Amino acid sequence: MGSADRVELHVLVPHAEAARHALAISHLAVTREREVVVVEVEDRPGVLADLTRKVARAGVDLDLVYVATRNRLVFGSADLDGLRAVLQPSG
Repeated sequence: MGSADRVELHVLVPHAEAARHALAISHLAVTREREVVVVEVEDRPGVLADLTRKVARAGVDLDLVYVATRNRLVFGSADLDGLRAVLQPSG
């Protein structure tokens, strides 16, 4: 997303340091990183709506939502602990 001079690319990785290194040797600058909550879901209609309603009922504001590969949804919030509490199963 962005203009010809500057673009924003979201890369979901399990190991940030390795990704930073790979991007650096490719002459790509990392200007921002953030932690997100990744939820594995069943591929069926309504799953995203169900989860976002659950987050809304808990009073957590989302500022990022996107679909990743292998039936995963990615959520971001300033309240990461609250988001985790809502979306990640306990136990």
